[in-house]
Amino acid sequence: MERALLGLAHGSTLVLCALLKLPQLRAVLAARSARGLSLHSLALELAGFLVFLRYQIYYGYPLLTYLEYPILVAQDVILLLCVLHYSGKMEHVLPYIAIFVGGWYLLTLQKWIIDLAMTAVLSWCPPLQNLCTLISAASKLAQLRCLWQTRDSGQVSALTWSMSAFTCATRIFTTVMTTNDLMVLVRFVIMLVLNIWVTTTILRYRKTEKTD
Repeated sequence: MERALLGLAHGSTLVLCALLKLPQLRAVLAARSARGLSLHSLALELAGFLVFLRYQIYYGYPLLTYLEYPILVAQDVILLLCVLHYSGKMEHVLPYIAIFVGGWYLLTLQKWIIDLAMTAVLSWCPPLQNLCTLISAASKLAQLRCLWQTRDSGQVSALTWSMSAFTCATRIFTTVMTTNDLMVLVRFVIMLVLNIWVTTTILRYRKTEKTD
């Protein structure tokens, strides 16, 4: 029974990750607008995904442990290009490419660089002793800040963010059932709380927009 539930959790996570950004992409393309989306949030999220993916590949971890990340990276790249296009900031494409591609190779120039990117950076706060967690949390806080400032959810997809929350919940379950790694659990709990926060904020300002 436990094995079946674990398999279901892994499968649902992969399926949702494959579809995760599609509602957001559809909303942006349909409206031909990136109103409400935080460019900083998207760039930070992509950076966090790339650091985690590079680390997994560098140490030769099994593909199933990070299979969703190449999919998420591809979707984030497409969404980033759409946001830049509809925001009239296509001149920033080349700098972004240079930063992300350069960072991808820089991470593995020396072993200590990739290790630093994935190990303790804030000894006074154990739950945040992981650069990927810091980057991911910062990306979600950047989107929250954008929503608070504009008080307009615009084209931000509540479905995409709620799907992100669900995948965090399934990862909490799979971690408990497999490695029971406390740091990984704390990371997913933080991401779950922030994803739910963003989702409720989107719905709040969307409701306000419709009733005004």
